[in-house]
Amino acid sequence: RFINCGIAEANMMSMAAGLALTGLKPFVYTITPFTTTRCLEQIKIGAAYHDADITIIGTGSGLSYAELGPTHHSLEDMGIINCIPNMRILAPCDSIELKCQLNEIISMKGPTYIRIGKKGEPNLLNQEDMSKVGYANILREGNDILLLGVGPILKEALDAAESLKNINGIDMCVVSLGGISPLDSNFLEEMKKKSFKQWITLEEHGINGGLATMINNWLIQSGSLKDFQVQNICTPNHFIHNLGNQAYLRKILKIDSDGIIERIRNKWQK
Repeated sequence: RFINCGIAEANMMSMAAGLALTGLKPFVYTITPFTTTRCLEQIKIGAAYHDADITIIGTGSGLSYAELGPTHHSLEDMGIINCIPNMRILAPCDSIELKCQLNEIISMKGPTYIRIGKKGEPNLLNQEDMSKVGYANILREGNDILLLGVGPILKEALDAAESLKNINGIDMCVVSLGGISPLDSNFLEEMKKKSFKQWITLEEHGINGGLATMINNWLIQSGSLKDFQVQNICTPNHFIHNLGNQAYLRKILKIDSDGIIERIRNKWQK
């Protein structure tokens, strides 16, 4: 059953909470800034406080709606939701990872937030790969650098990895973590045992509360920061007033493939 709640997102979230508490499994879906910051109290109290079976899907996350300006950017959503107890936070890299996560979420209890792209992003996982909530997926094997990312921006990382290998001989492993909560700690422990010279985080999101924060905190708590360089590639902590499409803003913010290559070369040491 589909219910159109109109431009009343806070009311939509409260409706979803009520439906969940009667035993139904509602999915809330709209553009990311309007399904998160606009109805934050309803997410906190209606969904998280009651541990309700609500799945909140934010479409057009990050800079997907770049041409509409800061009102439609969502570069703080994971950080804000991450401050609320009981919330799963997922950010699949493509439709394959999203489909696997949705199939699993249907049978799981409690509230979940999933941030996705807009439309038309390429699939990065192999069709035979099985993704699970809270588990990492290796998109490209490598030995020199470990890049941990979330979301469709990982296509930029894969393009950068090919150029770095062909031109500089730098071999980069590219991983989709699928989200930031739960975090695949067992996978990270396994990666610590390898001889990577750099760990890089990549996200179309600000540094506060997102993937960079989660990985940095995990490395601090595990006492691993002294073992290798860590570099966080994300959006700056200010409003972005430049107008253009997503590719244009990624380029000027240096989070596209060229920007990733430049940042890595600047810090690379054999």
